[in-house]
Amino acid sequence: MTVQVRPFLFPQKQNPLNMNRMKKIFTIPQQKSSFLATIFLLFFAINLVQAQGAKPKDMYEVGVSGGSFFVSGEIDPEFGFAYGLHLRKATDYLFSLRLDAVMGEANGKGRGNDDFWEFDSQWLSGSVIGVFSLNGLRFDKPRKKVNIYLMGGAGLNSYKTNYKTPGGNGPRIETVEKEIAPHVVIGGGISFRLSNKVNVGIEHQAFGLFGTRSDLLDGVNRENGVRSAFSDVPNFTSFQLNFNLGSPTKRSEPLYWGGFGQDIISSIDELKKRQDTAIADTDQDGVIDAIDQEPNTPKDVPVDTKGRTLDSDKDGVPDYKDLEPYYPVRAGERVNEDGVVVNPISRPGGVTEDRVKQMIDEALGRYGLSEPKNNVAEWFLPMIHFGADSYTVKYADYGTLASIARMLKSNPDMRLVITGYTDQTGPETYNEGLSYQRAKVIAEHLVNQHGIGRGRLVLQWKGQQEALVPQSASYMNRRVEFRVASGSDVEMDPPAGMKLPGDGGY
Repeated sequence: MTVQVRPFLFPQKQNPLNMNRMKKIFTIPQQKSSFLATIFLLFFAINLVQAQGAKPKDMYEVGVSGGSFFVSGEIDPEFGFAYGLHLRKATDYLFSLRLDAVMGEANGKGRGNDDFWEFDSQWLSGSVIGVFSLNGLRFDKPRKKVNIYLMGGAGLNSYKTNYKTPGGNGPRIETVEKEIAPHVVIGGGISFRLSNKVNVGIEHQAFGLFGTRSDLLDGVNRENGVRSAFSDVPNFTSFQLNFNLGSPTKRSEPLYWGGFGQDIISSIDELKKRQDTAIADTDQDGVIDAIDQEPNTPKDVPVDTKGRTLDSDKDGVPDYKDLEPYYPVRAGERVNEDGVVVNPISRPGGVTEDRVKQMIDEALGRYGLSEPKNNVAEWFLPMIHFGADSYTVKYADYGTLASIARMLKSNPDMRLVITGYTDQTGPETYNEGLSYQRAKVIAEHLVNQHGIGRGRLVLQWKGQQEALVPQSASYMNRRVEFRVASGSDVEMDPPAGMKLPGDGGY
């Protein structure tokens, strides 16, 4: 540290510091060049960071600030003014790095032992600061309107202080010359988003100095004749005006304005858009646009698996316009706009529609199905199986019984024979009653659960007769079978001597 003592004598009643003269002293070309050098280094460092790349790509923030600058020390401060410039880049949604440059002037005046102390100090600093967004953990909103943050970092500073000290022959001015020294900086602030390019804020920074110059910002490092134990602390309270650099179409806003769940929300939205696109069916023909070769077919028009309008007879007239959609034209034949052949050529071996119906009736007659209402053969009807010594309908068979009920409802003139069987264990009279109960519970299920008329159901029982599997306890033998009733089928009476369920029977 170099201290130059300049013996300026002041009358006792005169203001010992002429501020205009002090400002002339502080007009130092070297300090201006140092500030410009700091700004140059600031942008150079940012460009270096930018060259490394950042994902996702977001904008940089450049900010200008101005506000109150004062020194907390032994001398009562008078608020001076400072201005700053910073460049900020987010590393993620919570953290960002900022390069700061601050230049300002602080003043102070105090009294002690009937003497005055006054100082006037110029400050220049550059800092690297880490910024932590306190409200960055947001999943509910993709974009914040307010950003609250804390910050801390370190850097270099230089200052020059002119101060007045009492002397035996009167006050005198002394100077702490400019030197470069390290410091730490802490602070916090709040920013308000105005648009995707501009935000404003209020911020406070406090600098902690190192070395022998740390307590000379106000020119005094003694208090009541004892060396001060505390350093002088420069403080900068400022109003911030910040701009985001970059194209909004290529870069997002700085990440600290986004919610922590922004990527998740964006991914879900993008997935929904892709899903909507993938399953879109513009013409609602049942074929998605991605594979639809005719995406603009009229509504309810039959199409093939590739969305093309069907033309079954290949006559050039689509089926929905063709009055003869299944009548392929022969060589030499032509069709009109309705798909009807206008110059038919004789077709040997052709048959009329009436002849086709006659052939169908003859084929049905050979199988005993001449009546359309009885064109349901018993061999396709399912079986219902029961547990040993049980006539309880299992839940697994409810669907089968529902299918049988739908068949009966579709053929209202049909009657159905329900026949119960048992396996070959137990007494024969017991098995006869058990087989009857099994047929009976099936009939009751169709009546109670599906509304089938009881008169359409013919109950019969066979006991252990007609076993399907030659094993006495086979699961396949404990069954109920169905068949279409003929005019000669009648319902069998319960087995003789059988106790009904209400009488404590099976």
